[in-house]
Amino acid sequence: MVCHFVSDSHEVMTALIVMLPLIVVCVSACFFRAFRRRTSSEMVSLTSLCASFFHTGVVRTAASVEGGSAQPATAPGVALVQGASRGLGLEFVKQLLERSAEGRVIATCRDPAGANSLSLLKEQHGERLTVLPLDVTKESTIEAAAKAVSEQHARLDMLINTAGILHVDHLNVQPETSLGKLDPHAMILTYQINAMGPLLVIKHMAALLKAGGGKGTGASAAIVANLSARVGSIGDNQVGGWYSYRASKSALNQLTKTVSLEFARRKDPVVCILLHPGTVDTDLSKPFQRNVPKGKLFTSEYSVQKLLGIIDGVGFKENGKFFAWDGQEIPW
Repeated sequence: MVCHFVSDSHEVMTALIVMLPLIVVCVSACFFRAFRRRTSSEMVSLTSLCASFFHTGVVRTAASVEGGSAQPATAPGVALVQGASRGLGLEFVKQLLERSAEGRVIATCRDPAGANSLSLLKEQHGERLTVLPLDVTKESTIEAAAKAVSEQHARLDMLINTAGILHVDHLNVQPETSLGKLDPHAMILTYQINAMGPLLVIKHMAALLKAGGGKGTGASAAIVANLSARVGSIGDNQVGGWYSYRASKSALNQLTKTVSLEFARRKDPVVCILLHPGTVDTDLSKPFQRNVPKGKLFTSEYSVQKLLGIIDGVGFKENGKFFAWDGQEIPW
């Protein structure tokens, strides 16, 4: 038995000596190829490059070893969700935290002390979730939130703006069905929250997005996703009504398109898109769900899953575009 062991060991050593030059060549080639692929969109990990040489499975990724699947390209490095206390914003926070065991999520809302669902998530995820106060109608709170993110993380890889209003009873904000129901104060507030707010958040987070550049997620750029609505499409408007809400979302579309061009002109690694989530069963749509066709009233979970799927596929060629929940581009 000892003789067999010595013989087998000798054969193994001989095989290793014979294979050593090949191993050196393969590893060198990996380093050379990684060095040559300079752009972030083309960069491939050294592990996967080496694995392409060792087809037999000697070199495997962590996902294949554990029997799991690789994380999406946009599993959060550092992601910020604005308007996160309920509805779609809260669901974005949940799903982003579930996507990655190490990613950090920053959730902002007007009143963190009253955001019970965020408090529960904070208990579950600890330091991976940070909750900050931010009111899009008060620029000083946006600036303070940006300062806090800079001090804690020094970058952002993803920004999702979700806050918006359609109806607020105590402020006399309602979707108008005729000219006679227009209220100047309600119109201004709707514009301030739905259009100005997201742009001011981008303004104060721009340096952090540029610093992130998608490096924390493996993406080619940091992603800004603003939640718009199909009713904001001028070309798709066939029934009229909802003056303030429609106009505010049309304005958001124009502002997002404009800032996307500024980032592109400066060659900043930031991509901006607009997303229509569909009609979702949230407080915003509750009074208007009666006429929604069967199968077209989505849960928050379903809508956010579809929207994150779109975000996963975003690159520079999608910069400034407007997508529905199913991935179809919406006309302006």
